[in-house]
Amino acid sequence: MLRLRLAAALPAAVLLLAAGCADQSVGESPAASGAAPADYPSKTLQIMAPAGAGGGWDTTARSMQKSLQDAGLLKSQSAEVRNVTGAAGTIGLAELVTSHQKDPHQLMVTGLVMVGGVVTNKAPVDLSKTTPIATLTAESEVVVVRNDSKYTTLKQLTDAVKADPASVKWGGGSAGGTDQILVGLLAKAAGADAKAVAKQYIAYSGGGETKAALLSGDVSVAVSGTSEFADLVKAGTVRALAVSSATGGDAGAGTPAPSIKESGFDLELMNWRGVVAPPGISAGERTAIIKLVDDLHNSAPWKAELAAKKWQDFYKSGDEAVAFYESESTRIKTVLTEIGLG
Repeated sequence: MLRLRLAAALPAAVLLLAAGCADQSVGESPAASGAAPADYPSKTLQIMAPAGAGGGWDTTARSMQKSLQDAGLLKSQSAEVRNVTGAAGTIGLAELVTSHQKDPHQLMVTGLVMVGGVVTNKAPVDLSKTTPIATLTAESEVVVVRNDSKYTTLKQLTDAVKADPASVKWGGGSAGGTDQILVGLLAKAAGADAKAVAKQYIAYSGGGETKAALLSGDVSVAVSGTSEFADLVKAGTVRALAVSSATGGDAGAGTPAPSIKESGFDLELMNWRGVVAPPGISAGERTAIIKLVDDLHNSAPWKAELAAKKWQDFYKSGDEAVAFYESESTRIKTVLTEIGLG
């Protein structure tokens, strides 16, 4: 799952020194700041999706909200999802860190896209300023074209890109995120000029915008998580050329697609998503949040969401999550540098 193919299987971006904030309690034992509050959550839980509606972060946040409610884990409280858009999630990240310090009822969905966005956007705040709680899911990417496209195989597409990088316009999520990383790695694997290909990439703030751009012809090909294009693949509106998992798989509603590797390119890439809390919360509050998310992960409603969205269960919580966030930082920075985005 975590092995690197050409550059990274689950790459990540930014220096995530999770214990880097002096006021953050990630490295402490729960006893250092008292026991976990028994009544958590004691007010409405706010879950930020740091991108527009229709994308992976938004879907994850709303799946969390629904599962927490359906599993009865909120006690007498509720959960609300709100969207903060822009700059690969780094605008939402800055808000979490600067406006919600010490508030354990503020959570944010994060992931590989944000880790890359911090680097490409030269964001003043990175994930090391948050309190990592858990990783949640991993998802294959899919490369799609409109059903009337002249490209019917991935090799046809990459041959065109190799011959003339400017002939193909790519669309996907935020700059430096998983989608653009995959485009760069695919160009590199095909022997094309990855830096020239990167200039043909148009970044959109959410999955809905990417779909609209592909359908309108603003871009020739789109890249995103398989769940985001599943409806269009099922309807026959778009054609899935390949998925980024190790082997071919379901590109939407049972529609098969070969893997990039099976198409002749030694490349695998899986997008991961997780959840973080603001800096400055106590060790006891951190423990309470981790327990809530542990219970969410073990609940029947969450398992049903994983199955329905075709997400891979990629769960790590607490200190294991901290270590993962840290290790991903070096990996993605290397990838971004190699394809000219770092």
